[in-house]
Amino acid sequence: MTTETFSDKDKSLDEIVTIELFGEEFRFRPEGEDMDFKKVTEYLKHHVDMAEKQFQFKSSDKNKLAILLLAAMNMSKDFHELKQEHSKLEVHVCQRMASLMEKIDEGIQ
Repeated sequence: MTTETFSDKDKSLDEIVTIELFGEEFRFRPEGEDMDFKKVTEYLKHHVDMAEKQFQFKSSDKNKLAILLLAAMNMSKDFHELKQEHSKLEVHVCQRMASLMEKIDEGIQ
């Protein structure tokens, strides 16, 4: 995603992703694959809201940075766990494929 300046009036607003954090609205232009960016922003907002609840005082910029850092760490943890599960699934699928290939080879001979 890239930050968007709105000097180009000819660009469609359908391409803009908006998220509100700390009472401010941020707009981005998605790049790359077709993705449900509404779900992506909701996921980010959820993690920021959860992190924000852990801080008693919310007004300072320092706390905002700490909240965003905590949200990023939690999202990174989720991503790492998903990568581990994907890796386990990939190993399992490869093992099953190898087993099936052996059975097919045995049946041919």
